[in-house]
Amino acid sequence: MGQFDGREYQARIDAMVAGGKDVHGEVRLVLGLEPTCVLDAGCGTGRVAIELARDGIEVVGVDVDASMLAEARRRGPGLEWIEADLASLELGRTFDVVLLAGNVPLFCTDSRRHDLVASCARHVRPGGSMVAGFSLGRGYGLESFDASWASAGLELWGRWSTWELDAFAETSDYALTVLRRP
Repeated sequence: MGQFDGREYQARIDAMVAGGKDVHGEVRLVLGLEPTCVLDAGCGTGRVAIELARDGIEVVGVDVDASMLAEARRRGPGLEWIEADLASLELGRTFDVVLLAGNVPLFCTDSRRHDLVASCARHVRPGGSMVAGFSLGRGYGLESFDASWASAGLELWGRWSTWELDAFAETSDYALTVLRRP
């Protein structure tokens, strides 16, 4: 069993939506990159993948947690969901966008974070993007993250402090990074 109960996790998201919270900043950002195919790496219950698919995007969702994937499959039965460890993922294909939303690197052990970034970067096609958003000050900093994506051949396109593209500052507690493969 994984770290989460997929139904409980999704119930919290549903409650936020019912309370008027916008939970689709990631979707808007990814759609702005105009992809035809997206790898939702660390897809959880499929919140982002399902919304992208509604907009006609081909999406593959990957997560290591069986309970989260069970909920994703229940909510998005026609989509491709894969149970796998992102640090060793090899799908044999590339995508326009590889998305790591929702603190994905923070759920990986310290010793495997570099592998996670490198593995996800291998799935970005030439001219494509990797998008990662995670909280800072929780044991994984931008220096380590930046070294990992740079060694994987990606280039920085932009960095913000929110999915709404608010300016990033050294005091920001969240980093949203958009990278490109030349």
